[in-house]
This record gives sequence, structure tokens and C-alpha cells, in this order.
Amino acid sequence: MNTDPIADYLTRLRNAIKANHRVVEIPASNIKKEITKVLYHKGYIQSYRFDDTSAQGVIKIALKYNPTTKAPAITKLERVSTPGLRQYRHVENLPAY
Repeated sequence: MNTDPIADYLTRLRNAIKANHRVVEIPASNIKKEITKVLYHKGYIQSYRFDDTSAQGVIKIALKYNPTTKAPAITKLERVSTPGLRQYRHVENLPAY
């Protein structure tokens, strides 16, 4: 059985947002690190840290919420490109928060 690490990454973020967590820990990979950097530079997450103390490593992401309304910065998170149907977009074409 093949696993989809990007789908797992997005699911962990969605679940943490629905549970109003401040920080979420995700097993690291190079593609997940790059996705995290894009989310940070676009303003969707507050901060992140790569913890490489274990063999695989962990990404610790501080989720961003509006200080007055407590609404999350990420309101909708869905995967458009799937393993069976690839759709490519340049990072500059992604919406900013």
C-alpha cells in the first residue's frame, strides 16, 4: 500500500486547525519542508521550525489565528493535484493571506 505524504501533511494541518491547536508536529521530508516555507512566506502560518534530532526529523508549525476573532488564517485547505492527476502551479500564482 502506498501512502501519500502530502495528503497526510494537509490532513494534519486541517485537523489541528479544527481542534484550535497552536502548534502541530508533522514528520519531515524535503517536499513538506518546502511546502511549509511557502505557507510561511504567503502568510498562512505564524512560524515553523525543523527539528532534525531524530532520523526522519519533525516540522513544528505554529498556526496563525486572528487575534481578535480567533479565526484561523487557513480557512480552506484542499489538495488539487493528486497522484493520479497532476496539476502544476507556480508559487507566485498562489493566493496570499
